[in-house]
Amino acid sequence: MARMEQLELDAHREQLAADVAALVDKYRSIFTWDVPDIDEPRADRLILGAIRTALDDVENGLRTGTAD
Repeated sequence: MARMEQLELDAHREQLAADVAALVDKYRSIFTWDVPDIDEPRADRLILGAIRTALDDVENGLRTGTAD
């Protein structure tokens, strides 16, 4: 049987994916304001890489008790 935490996460998985997509859109918009002829696929890759790094930082902070 699935644990309650997993069931709760499963119920919100689509919203989580939508929130991450919205973050990419948000930062792509910021990029395009600053760089008019932006390479959008490259910008998306850079943004996703930064989000992954931020997730790693949050995860490490939770492990060490230093998360904000």
